[in-house]
Amino acid sequence: MSELKIKPLADRVLVEPMAAEQKTASGIIIPDTAKEKPQRGKVVAVGKGAKDEPMELKVGDEVLYGKYAGTEISIEGKDYLMMRQSDVLAVI
Repeated sequence: MSELKIKPLADRVLVEPMAAEQKTASGIIIPDTAKEKPQRGKVVAVGKGAKDEPMELKVGDEVLYGKYAGTEISIEGKDYLMMRQSDVLAVI
């Protein structure tokens, strides 16, 4: 992966969402219109943390986040989510 030219500030993290499921466990292919928005991703950049909340996440962490968490941004043709550390529900 090339070096990203973006650095989150304070308690924000940049997450690369994992690909949405292509088919169900029973093998049924899911059309694009019915795919669920992924709620799992990989941290690709972190800020330094806030004064009262140190940064606990690190680059490479696989995380779970809320369905509507973060702001979608596109960098060099790739989609990412910028969110606060508190929007992350768990590290996997």
